[in-house]
Amino acid sequence: MKKIEEVTLLYEISKALNVTLELRKSLYKVLDILSNSMDMVRGTITILNPLRNEISIEVAHGLSRSAMERGKYKVGEGITGRVIQSGKALVVPKISEEPDFLNRTATRKAARGQELSFICVPVKKGSQVIGALSVDRPFDESYSLKDGKRLLSIIATMIAQHVINLEAIQLEKEQLRQENRRLRQELSNKYRITNIIGNSNKMREVFQMISQVSRSNATVLIRGESGTGKELAANAIHYNSLRAKNPLVKVNCVALPANLIESELFGHEKGAFTGAIRQKRGKFELANKGTIFLDEIGSIGIDVQVKLLRVLQEKEFERVGGYETIKADVRIVAATNKNLEQAVEEETFRGDLYYRLNVFPIYMPPLRERKTDILLLADYFLEKYAKENHKDIRRFSTPAIDMLMQYHWPGNVRELENCIERAVLLCEEGVIHGYHLPPTVQTAEESDTLPGRSLEDAVANLERDMVVDALKSTRGNMAKAAQLLQATERKFAYKAKKHAVDYRLYR
Repeated sequence: MKKIEEVTLLYEISKALNVTLELRKSLYKVLDILSNSMDMVRGTITILNPLRNEISIEVAHGLSRSAMERGKYKVGEGITGRVIQSGKALVVPKISEEPDFLNRTATRKAARGQELSFICVPVKKGSQVIGALSVDRPFDESYSLKDGKRLLSIIATMIAQHVINLEAIQLEKEQLRQENRRLRQELSNKYRITNIIGNSNKMREVFQMISQVSRSNATVLIRGESGTGKELAANAIHYNSLRAKNPLVKVNCVALPANLIESELFGHEKGAFTGAIRQKRGKFELANKGTIFLDEIGSIGIDVQVKLLRVLQEKEFERVGGYETIKADVRIVAATNKNLEQAVEEETFRGDLYYRLNVFPIYMPPLRERKTDILLLADYFLEKYAKENHKDIRRFSTPAIDMLMQYHWPGNVRELENCIERAVLLCEEGVIHGYHLPPTVQTAEESDTLPGRSLEDAVANLERDMVVDALKSTRGNMAKAAQLLQATERKFAYKAKKHAVDYRLYR
């Protein structure tokens, strides 16, 4: 074979190996190319099963299925078995003169009067032999079997590299699948209903309603003030539903410009408007088989409300500038802090859309209506941000607790979280005091800043707080508490008695 023809052959085989990730398809293509270029009568690629110590034909050219099934060898058995055992290529100029040629496939009898040559080369992955490539071709004295063996050895190396690449791809895919499963499990754990913090009666009602609606396909409308945890409730609904393995797509309707929200939700075709340089899939398409969360839905315009109503009723839509009707198997969870009933009366929100959205309303109570949850939430955020900032802060002082409980929290849970994060950043002790909290939370009475209060009273309050905190930290041990405040035990006992602090209450 001429050098140019050989290079062309290797190029064609390289393309065949890289055109698909299916090993069998690419190997069949390689044998087809060899059939046309090497006058190949038959060709096989055999694979070694190391557990069974058996060699079988994986793909073949010029062999029937039954012949392939007959072509099984033990390592060291026959020419192919010897090649795989030794890892060295073998050439049989004339099959009829080779006693070790087994002809297990029983196909050589058909070619009466035609003498065949046989070339078999190992397929190696590193130093490990994983199979063999063999070719039957008509005997030709002018054909260099040595060159044929060299060419097949190169092709066998290319096949081995292809196998290595496919194994790497499969390993990466499996790692990605495992990572995907792990992340989904984390999301599922993170957004379990039990992970929403609260044990007040109002929150128990919320938990019950989420539990009831999660496994259905009903549209849910989550009502409540800003910062009450509406998005957290939406997450819990999706990740506890039958759609949990499919996407949860979130859209903040108030953050999108009025002229872009339709394109964001439903997508657009190329050239639909200025700047639409390519087709774009909308959020509803991306959320197919899953859930779409429409936050602040009360802010969308009337024209988009019409298309949204159609999606709710007919489960279909068109992209902006398009004519193709797209089916939408999407569950809708919406949220708003607006009074939609009033918006319907003022005709800024369609009544028919409101009734389609309000199938299963869930009301998220403001923090001022669930006072018993404030300390639970505060402790949770304290632990979270102390860990994030590598600080050993374990609790709140009594005055700080009083401030948290008395504040009205207009920003709800979000404001409480920000407040605790700020306090953790400011605190350099093991306890968060009232002065670590934002000024808005500190009342004049609790922060000891009431006008007219004497210096003696302020000092007495500070002393009492320090005595109480020391006893809490040492579980009522007077000696350790005194040591903590760098005071003598006698002086500490005097201060405790002076401020009517009973150490036994902290044991």
